[in-house]
Amino acid sequence: MDVADLDPDPIAQFGSWLAEAEDACPQAHAMTLATADVDGRPSARVVLLRAYDDAGFVFFTNKDSRKGRELRANPHAALVLHWWELGRQVRVEGSVEEVSTDESLAYWQTRPHRSRIAAWASPQSRVVRDRAELDRLVAAAASDHGGVDVVLPPFWGGFRVVPETIELWSHRDDRLHDRIRYTRTGNAWRRARLAP
Repeated sequence: MDVADLDPDPIAQFGSWLAEAEDACPQAHAMTLATADVDGRPSARVVLLRAYDDAGFVFFTNKDSRKGRELRANPHAALVLHWWELGRQVRVEGSVEEVSTDESLAYWQTRPHRSRIAAWASPQSRVVRDRAELDRLVAAAASDHGGVDVVLPPFWGGFRVVPETIELWSHRDDRLHDRIRYTRTGNAWRRARLAP
């Protein structure tokens, strides 16, 4: 991987790589999201990339979940998309902001009915007594919101990771992998090669 062959805009380059991943990899939009609490204790989980543009990388969740609480208390995060089949990885680090209610609503309306019910039912990241309790919560939510139009919960929405750095990684069998890091400087991006 040569810096000269990469788009000077990391978002455009990411879009090219993602398009290739969509053709070659199952779950190409799966990404690891790392957050930290106010004491700096990290946690990570896999979420789905639902949108990206020059403003950043967007995913949706229950804002009262552990990740939501951590992002509100410490609005910084890291993302990793790994495409094993292509021998590629993208790392993103940056600040985090909540997306607008309109953006959350637009995505919410694309979700299947049962997924909307599940969002209302699940006290995400909280302890439940057993599966039966969760099933009761789902039944109650289905009864309360059984109509076709399940409204957006006030506790559910999107977060955008606003990139400060984006790193492209490409596998090499000799373990001398290629790593190119883009760093935002004002409204522009600066590129540098990193040692593997």
